[in-house]
Amino acid sequence: MVLALVGFAGCAPAQPFVTHERSDRGLVLVLTGIEGVSRINKGICWGLADAGIDWAIELVDWTVPGAYLNNLRHQERNRRKAEDIASRIVRYQMSYPNRPVFLIGQSGGGGMAVWIAEAMPPGGRVDGLVLLSAALSPGYLLDVSIRNSRRGIVSFFSGKDWVFLGAGTTAWGTMDGKHTASAGMVGFDVPTRSGRPPGTYQKLFQVAWHKQMARTGHAGGHATSGERHFIARYVAPLLKAEKWDKAAIKSILSDETTGPASGPAR
Repeated sequence: MVLALVGFAGCAPAQPFVTHERSDRGLVLVLTGIEGVSRINKGICWGLADAGIDWAIELVDWTVPGAYLNNLRHQERNRRKAEDIASRIVRYQMSYPNRPVFLIGQSGGGGMAVWIAEAMPPGGRVDGLVLLSAALSPGYLLDVSIRNSRRGIVSFFSGKDWVFLGAGTTAWGTMDGKHTASAGMVGFDVPTRSGRPPGTYQKLFQVAWHKQMARTGHAGGHATSGERHFIARYVAPLLKAEKWDKAAIKSILSDETTGPASGPAR
């Protein structure tokens, strides 16, 4: 059990939410952006804890310190890192069977979350992925990562994220090497058959930024997608929910006193 509690983040800072007691209830891996450990991803961890997520919440720094563009574009290295993290998840699941495992990735960490899910061994799955401003191209195929997650993927995106995920990834490229606005700005493309998404993609829930999210500190830009209060209000309830479907997502995103708290999931 001790082995299951160490090593995800390598040289990451102290992990206040990683204990045996928490790990015995479940695991959330928070994948940093290309900047490494920062106020943004620390806020994600604290927001989950504020909302009462009492599982292990581990901040995973998959980056090379200071090598921002390399972290964004070195797909071969990043996929190897994703495979290593997937192997560690399997070891955790062996030590703590039948506990929930969720992946939350912000920006480049959204790409890593998808690749970790893809790297799970045959029959291996996580419970769900939450992507915040994912730096993947809109056309990136999510079939494998969705199949390897019991609940599927919830992806938050914002048309106001045009500096980093619009102009930025058009110039420098996305995590998967495409020079285009990212899915974290415009949403993922959903393949259709006879006008309807295939069965796998029915477990992809895309949530557009709405001005009422600004009340929790997320102003729609890139750096605010990990704001502590936003995470507590919109992301933590996803982890607590019994299931993910359109009705459940709509209920979580609604605000009984002020109307819809988000644009429609699509």
